[in-house]
Amino acid sequence: MNLLGKTAFVTGASRGIGRAIAEELTRQGLAKIILVARDCDTLQQVALDLQAINPDLDAIPLALDLTQPVEVNTAIAQTWRDHGPIHLLVNCAGVAHQNPFLHSRFPEVYQEISLNLLGLYCVTRCVARRMVSQQEGTIVNVSSLMGKVAAPTMATYSATKFAILGFSQALRGELAAHNIRVVTLLPTLTDTDMAKGLQRFRWVRAMTAGRVAQCLVQGLRRNQTEILVGWQSHLAVWCQRLAPQLLERVLLLATPQSV
Repeated sequence: MNLLGKTAFVTGASRGIGRAIAEELTRQGLAKIILVARDCDTLQQVALDLQAINPDLDAIPLALDLTQPVEVNTAIAQTWRDHGPIHLLVNCAGVAHQNPFLHSRFPEVYQEISLNLLGLYCVTRCVARRMVSQQEGTIVNVSSLMGKVAAPTMATYSATKFAILGFSQALRGELAAHNIRVVTLLPTLTDTDMAKGLQRFRWVRAMTAGRVAQCLVQGLRRNQTEILVGWQSHLAVWCQRLAPQLLERVLLLATPQSV
């Protein structure tokens, strides 16, 4: 995908992987980027930082709660009207809570499902319907290695990330006839504010958000449909295919005992 002169819409852009993706896309010569998160003040600062990277960029902060479908639909309609068509949608907004299943808290479960899955679904539906009218577009859904290999203490998060993979696969087949590509990005543990609130799994080394963003851009250039980030991710997926019982034992040993 050639990003020069295009418009991108990035959710979860205020921090972590979302912000790193916004920065990397900016370096690729975008004309416009719509930055989506809940915190308006932080988004405005991100917009200024991006314009410092590329003074020609039009960075538009959009404070939005993705769990509110009516607000999302209205905001995307206004954005399309005021800023023109969106060529690249990056669904990166998400939240993770870590608890043993038997000690899970329903409000946290509801939050993960509402944002990670239903919020992504809502944004994608609103944008994809408009992309169909222009017969062009790319949708990137950020899943996780935990969308391939589920981990103890992360049951709900893993469930949402598995669901994103299935959703993306189905969508890929449906939208191909409209010249719309659907890509999944699957990073391993990444050093972000969200990850700092989690107990680390043994032997897992965190990647930088910048590296994840670079892998995304490289994957878009190569027209990959599934971008698995990091050697640990590739190793885990191969182990899942070839020796699933061994991988389950390793995951049990790696699971934090203090959670």
